[in-house]
Amino acid sequence: MQNDNLKCGLKEHAQSRFVDTIEKEAYVWCEKNWKHDDYDHTHHRAQLTFVEEGYQYFHIDQKIYLVPQHHVIWVPSGKAHRISSEAQTVNLMVFLFRSVFNEDFYRHVHVFPVPPVLKEMLLYASKWNQLLTEDEEQDLFFKAILKSLPNFCKESSYLEIPVPSDLRLIPVCEHINSNFRYSLDTDLLAEKAQMSVRSLQRIFKNETGITLQKYLQLVRILKSIELLDTGQYTLSQIAYKAGYQSLSAFTASYQAIMKSKPAVKKHPQGVSS
Repeated sequence: MQNDNLKCGLKEHAQSRFVDTIEKEAYVWCEKNWKHDDYDHTHHRAQLTFVEEGYQYFHIDQKIYLVPQHHVIWVPSGKAHRISSEAQTVNLMVFLFRSVFNEDFYRHVHVFPVPPVLKEMLLYASKWNQLLTEDEEQDLFFKAILKSLPNFCKESSYLEIPVPSDLRLIPVCEHINSNFRYSLDTDLLAEKAQMSVRSLQRIFKNETGITLQKYLQLVRILKSIELLDTGQYTLSQIAYKAGYQSLSAFTASYQAIMKSKPAVKKHPQGVSS
């Protein structure tokens, strides 16, 4: 790790420790083929990340947030987070705000799809990419984006996967993540957690807010998103690889979670079927 790495305009003097020497209230940092660090980091600027291409996972407060293409995530200032992705290409726009409005919205993490008006605003803002000097139009425009966010936000809680804090449940989650193509074996999962099936179901629901079956569904949909992004498989192949017995079952499950129909990503080099 080199000292004084520049990341989104912030200088990383040591791993996960950032020094903010920028005087501007807000600025934007766009990058193609985004690279990730595998550790938590914090900074004293609130962050709005727009996923222009690909998808991104944010690991925050015992939850994994999926941020698909054309979605944004709001991360409050000082909130530790780590990002990861298996996408072939990740193009992000990161907006960093030193101060925010005094409303409850800005104190919590939010993930939501970008409506057309906000998308046009964010894309227009790319003309100020990495501009660290004062610009009156940019200052006013970014303040307008910031002020409008609560109105644009249609919370997408379906894009969160909870991570239980009870260590007995970690082997259960790991097993589901590795064997998502198969039906749940609650007896085996209870054995891994060293508790009865009934206790496992109750404790898992209390810890995560969802059932084991719902957790499996979320994992399968996340895996299908990764497969869709590769552009290498048909929808039927993806349905099978994600653990569904039919394309119709996969489509119904995907639509229930993502609120849209699954679509294979088209890559410039072509798609192999």
